[in-house]
Amino acid sequence: MTPTQRCGGLSFHCAVVAGLLLAAAAARAVVQPPPGPALPPVTESKSPDIDEVQVIATEPRYVAPTRRDSIGRIWAPVVINGRGPYRLVLDTGASHSGITEQVASSLGISLEGSRSVLLRGVTGSMPVPSIHVDTLSVGELEMDATMLPIVTDALGGAEGVLGSEGLFDKRIYIDFRHDLIMISQSRNQRAGIRFFTVPFEFSRGNLLMVRGMIGEASCNVIIDTGAQMSIGNLALRQALQHHGPHTRGARAEVQGVTDDIQRGDFIDIPPIVLGELKITNAQATFGDMRIFEHWSLTNEPTLLLGMDALGVFDILIIDYGRHELQIRPWR
Repeated sequence: MTPTQRCGGLSFHCAVVAGLLLAAAAARAVVQPPPGPALPPVTESKSPDIDEVQVIATEPRYVAPTRRDSIGRIWAPVVINGRGPYRLVLDTGASHSGITEQVASSLGISLEGSRSVLLRGVTGSMPVPSIHVDTLSVGELEMDATMLPIVTDALGGAEGVLGSEGLFDKRIYIDFRHDLIMISQSRNQRAGIRFFTVPFEFSRGNLLMVRGMIGEASCNVIIDTGAQMSIGNLALRQALQHHGPHTRGARAEVQGVTDDIQRGDFIDIPPIVLGELKITNAQATFGDMRIFEHWSLTNEPTLLLGMDALGVFDILIIDYGRHELQIRPWR
């Protein structure tokens, strides 16, 4: 029997059912990949260390690294309408924020008669209710009067999704070692010592896209902190087979937030190279996922890089103002 997996690496957009396009996003479902080798180590430079940040919690409240037995997470403490903070998963693959029904209830907002929007996931789409909030804030990010779709599930039990709206002039500092996330204005700050820098471009409006190499295959790499597992399209699978031996991998069914199911192969892939940064022992699920068609990326080799890979670093900085990732590996 083919195992069914809840799909990580989902990236959603919303559209009002009546036809008004809305850049919105929702959460990630749970993934249980087939057993495989240890999660990816990374190469690192030989420069001296930088000053450490003070430990602020004995157990991770917001930020946790990827381990052998768990996928990392990035949650942000978000205040909505003056209440909270609520833990929303930071989702760079989402163009709009969303919350769970439980958060809407705690805000005293009823879903009865709410406006319906179309939630688009990796494997399909579905209509969901939405609510209007007056304020949403975290760190130096402050938004007024915004619409939030209701999401059914979020990465690791988070209370919603913090999308990319409002982040285009921000700098996000994520310290996996010390359970710390800070969102501030981008002030053109250069990377510190022992950091790799990876430039990115905005694609399809809000996606953070890097040109990279996987083995000998050139491809698009979408940085998606809301995805648990990395997902590749069939064009990338074909390119990898062209440059190396065929690998079948473990057959799996991928089930997204909309409960639509698509099949894919979970396989080991060659090293992922982003500039001077190399991620080895990586894995990805490959399939003809509907989200690639929505993004018009079915013919371009493309990988959604999820938290299975992004969570192995010590510090990850996403500087929207500089169009740059700044990454410090573990020593």
